[in-house]
Amino acid sequence: MAATDNVKIVSTEKDFNESTQNAGSALVVAYFRADWAPQCQVMDSVVKELSTRFLQTSFLKIEAESVAEISHRYSITAVPSFVFIKNEKKIDSLDGANPQELTKKVQHHVDDTASPAPPAPPQPSEDLNTKLKRLVNADTCIVFMKGTPQEPRCGFSKQLVQIFNESNIKFSTFNILTDDSVRQGLKKLSDWPTYPQVYVKGELIGGLDIIKEMKESGDLDSTLPKVESIEKRLESLINKNPIMVFMKGDPEEPRCGFSRTLVTILKENEIKFGTFDILTDNDVRQGLKKYSDWPTYPQVYLKGDLIGGLDIIKELNENGELSSTLES
Repeated sequence: MAATDNVKIVSTEKDFNESTQNAGSALVVAYFRADWAPQCQVMDSVVKELSTRFLQTSFLKIEAESVAEISHRYSITAVPSFVFIKNEKKIDSLDGANPQELTKKVQHHVDDTASPAPPAPPQPSEDLNTKLKRLVNADTCIVFMKGTPQEPRCGFSKQLVQIFNESNIKFSTFNILTDDSVRQGLKKLSDWPTYPQVYVKGELIGGLDIIKEMKESGDLDSTLPKVESIEKRLESLINKNPIMVFMKGDPEEPRCGFSRTLVTILKENEIKFGTFDILTDNDVRQGLKKYSDWPTYPQVYLKGDLIGGLDIIKELNENGELSSTLES
């Protein structure tokens, strides 16, 4: 188990169990993240800062997909997510990139009777311009706004979010009310005095007026990235390999008996197949049930068409038809 600053990087279930056991009644904050999620890049710095303020709290950084046992234990279906633990028991949780709410929850759960932590030693601060450039490049499209998409804190931000949602635009956000250095610094960096501000691939597009003009002219859809519909995403996944198995876990570590039995049958018949772990994505897990009209897992697809679940595979195997069916 490695450590960066006061944040411990947990890479195994054993490390996690030992950390929560050793903490006893002290607060443990388990931070589930993924490198591919831009929101996690923002929350990395927030967690780092909190770890220097609350020295008696253990902060554990966990790659959600790499340590699936822990993610499954706490039903983690999206990142970033936070689980608050005391005496090895979950006492609270928080989903999403919300620095303000995370800080409130940590403060709330820290034991009031604990001795006050000594002042943290000075930490080398990230250069503001470097920080701003990192933030504007954190996602293909990122909006610097007042509040969050769920709770905009000004009318202009609310209008922009509404336009993006109506136009099915894929975007991330940063709440400039949580960081005044970013709020003031970005005005100078972009030479744009107001908010919200929209960046695409690190370049400023403009504010609400520009977005309104782009929508009216029809340029919005061609300039900004679109959210892929769940149907298109599912079609892409089931056609990723000629034979695709949607299961709980992976072939090396199935997370349910049905998945384990099905993988064993396919391996015994030397059938090559791709897999998708439905425990890592709740949208796929729920969406595929409706898409295929098949309520359980595992599910097996051949060239994009549903073959069935474990019972069908067992029946084909017992009849000696499995290899000929899947290799046709």
